[in-house]
Amino acid sequence: MNERIAVVTGASKGIGRAIALALAAEGCMVVVNYNGSRERAEAVVLEIETAGGKAVAMGCDVSDFKAAEDFFKMVVDWYGRIDILVNNAGITKDGLLMKMSEEDFDRVVGTNLKGAFNCIRHVSRQMLKQRSGRIVNISSVSGVMGNAGQANYSASKAGVIGLTKSAARELASRGITVNAVAPGFIDTEMTQALSEKVKEQACVQIPFGRFGRPEDVAEAVAFLASEQTGYITGQVLCVDGGMAM
Repeated sequence: MNERIAVVTGASKGIGRAIALALAAEGCMVVVNYNGSRERAEAVVLEIETAGGKAVAMGCDVSDFKAAEDFFKMVVDWYGRIDILVNNAGITKDGLLMKMSEEDFDRVVGTNLKGAFNCIRHVSRQMLKQRSGRIVNISSVSGVMGNAGQANYSASKAGVIGLTKSAARELASRGITVNAVAPGFIDTEMTQALSEKVKEQACVQIPFGRFGRPEDVAEAVAFLASEQTGYITGQVLCVDGGMAM
């Protein structure tokens, strides 16, 4: 069986890093996308290679339509195909709705939602030629339930769910599945920056009473990206400890 080529956006840290490691462990050649520290992305590549896997770091701001187009063209030129796309790149700019700046709203939606659109738009051409592919979009419990102080983030992640379902309907006839994973509170740098009071309040809402691990999300993504899930599409898998049920 030929190794599958997987692209994971925003893979230099946190959930993206865990996803890259999980896919590499499944035998994929992983393109570790980043739009910040190349050193961190290279560290993920080294971690994968040390474990016996294959990976390469490639920078790209996925919110830039043309840059994303060039990025995916380069991946296809190098490897000949793209079997898996995981749209994980995302940012937050939290604030109350009545005080939120237009810039903060646009930046979050531009990266989280338009970035996912850009990537699907450009990868779909190759996957349509292959008549196969797995696309997994990272949404959020905030996109399922909404969250005070995150109007921009919640809107972007709810939009990712709508994008997932529409793309799933359009691409299913060519053997391409499109699903979403909606993490809850996961122990990453982003949540570690929260105050202890906010963390305690969050845990009260979670039936498990604790934050999840990046690996919990990565394992769900690896499942949806596997070759055994060819009859699952348009679904949203919540990895949130029961928070949104």
